[in-house]
Amino acid sequence: MSIDLSQFFEVFFEESFEGLDAMESELLNLEPGKVDSETINTIFRAAHSIKGGSGTFGFTSVSDFTHVLETLLDQVRDGQRNLTTEHVNLLLKSVDCLRTLLRALQAEQEPDLAEANELREKFEEILGIAEAPATTTESESATDLAESTYQIDFKPKPHLFKTGNEPLYMIGELGELGDLETQAFHDALPDIEQLHPDECFLSWRFFLTTHKDQKVIEEIFEWVEDDAEIIIGVCGGIFDGASSSIEKQNNEQQGEVESPDKQSNDSPTSTALSNPAVPSKESNKKAEAQKNTETSTSIRVGIDKVDSLINMVGELVITQAMLSQIGEQEVTESTITALQEGLAQLAHNTRDLQENVMRIRMLPISFVFSRFPRLVRDISQKLNKQVELKLLGEQTELDKTVMEKISDPMVHLVRNSLDHGLETPEERIAAGKDPVGTVTLNAFHQGGNIVIEIMDDGQGLNTEKIRRKAIANGLVQEHDELSADEINELIFMPGFSTADEVSDISGRGVGMDVVRRNIQALNGSVEVASAKGAGSTFTIRLPLTLAILDGQLVQVAEHTYIIPLISIVESLQIDITKVSRVGKDLDVLRLRDEYIPILRLYDIFNHHGAIEELDKTLLVVVESDNHKVGILVDDLLAQQQVVIKSLEANYQKVDGISGATILGDGRVSLIVDISGLIKLSGLKRPGTQELLVEQQGNEVA
Repeated sequence: MSIDLSQFFEVFFEESFEGLDAMESELLNLEPGKVDSETINTIFRAAHSIKGGSGTFGFTSVSDFTHVLETLLDQVRDGQRNLTTEHVNLLLKSVDCLRTLLRALQAEQEPDLAEANELREKFEEILGIAEAPATTTESESATDLAESTYQIDFKPKPHLFKTGNEPLYMIGELGELGDLETQAFHDALPDIEQLHPDECFLSWRFFLTTHKDQKVIEEIFEWVEDDAEIIIGVCGGIFDGASSSIEKQNNEQQGEVESPDKQSNDSPTSTALSNPAVPSKESNKKAEAQKNTETSTSIRVGIDKVDSLINMVGELVITQAMLSQIGEQEVTESTITALQEGLAQLAHNTRDLQENVMRIRMLPISFVFSRFPRLVRDISQKLNKQVELKLLGEQTELDKTVMEKISDPMVHLVRNSLDHGLETPEERIAAGKDPVGTVTLNAFHQGGNIVIEIMDDGQGLNTEKIRRKAIANGLVQEHDELSADEINELIFMPGFSTADEVSDISGRGVGMDVVRRNIQALNGSVEVASAKGAGSTFTIRLPLTLAILDGQLVQVAEHTYIIPLISIVESLQIDITKVSRVGKDLDVLRLRDEYIPILRLYDIFNHHGAIEELDKTLLVVVESDNHKVGILVDDLLAQQQVVIKSLEANYQKVDGISGATILGDGRVSLIVDISGLIKLSGLKRPGTQELLVEQQGNEVA
């Protein structure tokens, strides 16, 4: 009986990646010379599981590589070898290599084994394993012994298939060791009515003639040693004159014990094999062709969230039954009241269901934070800096999609803190600081957003150096008066860098602007605060989810637009006496001590019939890129949550619009992209983040 193992591939990959994360985390906690037994056992178990699983599924590139890695870990675990910094670094590189191999296999691609072979040679050198010369014959090989014949009794437990193991692959590995004769016992096979296709009722006896050591045979079965009864011995040894335990057990299940030569012809099936029948490459290709070429993704959900969701569905069913019953009754004042109450209950249940469904996609940010201990360790070693990483708010949850897209911007910010922010130990001691610098990652909820802070206690941003570089690049003028915060914001300008030389860590000037752009694409913002000699803090604000948006509906002529509430500072009626003209056609409103540019939405989107008199309209003050602008609208409508639909995916990219949604009356409403709207209006100076009103502020009356 064979089972399609491809259905278990995705689970194997997920568990393997989790195992690699655990290995990496524990390796980073290891101190060379001070090996904690529990830590090394955790690392060993993860490697052992990956090796066993990959061997079961036929991923030999992974199982072969993990085997030598596991050998080193086993020696450390048994106290035969001391763990050095070199070993830890090599093991960490192996974790990266295994991730690469598994990702290639997950994408159904042929993995590149160059790095794996290079690392394996280093492990073998450490272990003292000499590679046999290419001209050495099999009989002369150092790993081979005198030819022996082994008898192997293999009786799987009924649940073997449910663990994802396939005997055919193990039989295939045995066949590669030498000449193999196989007997298959099917005495325990039940009648068709009692047959369960996901249970194993077969057992086997193998006679293997090989030069290999018995330990090599044992390794083939070590992954299933808890799920089967296995006896291995040399013929003429423990099996001489004795009957097999498999044979006895199978016959006992039938109520009798017979010797092998008395059994009927249809009891054991004996076949001499040089290589047993295993799924061919052609059949594997056919099976893979039937699979979807796109790798499926999954998410682990706590049982409490599932239970809550089931309860909400139950409430909906009750409400639906109540409304159906009301619909069958005669229309009276009481039934209308009951209908209104039922609809209110339906709205309440729907909102609760929506929130519970969204919670399913929420994951703790520790999934992102977990990659930084390794990053900080590697970069600090390269820079010869001593760094302590502190992680706060690791259980703060955000949407899985947001999490996936915020990871790369965070990596860049942390790399910059390590490279530019923190000083060397000598510089820190000279400044009266602890030689060990600190980088802190903190996450917390604030309103409907998640706030992520990347803090360091380094030297802070060099505002004077930033200003000189900005003047040299033509980003600002010599006579421009800028505050320290405004100067610091210049680091987010395209192509801006204060690095004196380009390195592989930072300094190419193509990073911080990309960081801001990627964060803005998530409807978020990033800002920096810095103090000389005390360090810097980068603050990222993001919506908790990208699927649903809290929005303010506004009317412009006959059209309804949605402005994200996260961008709105305030809404007000315009005092015409505080409006001034800058240049030819730009109006600004003096609001407290700021000048707010006024954008006419009807003009930008070419609408007719909108209210044009400023004193008869409303102004929605919004903020983007740390700049405030006012959007002129005819009226403010309701505030509501809307489900975002991508225009780019369903139609095409539209400047000034981030997406669309369907309103309750069936109409499509567009969601305003504040940053894109400012760009579309021509308010920004080309190639800069500066607004024209800031450039011409001295012209304002």
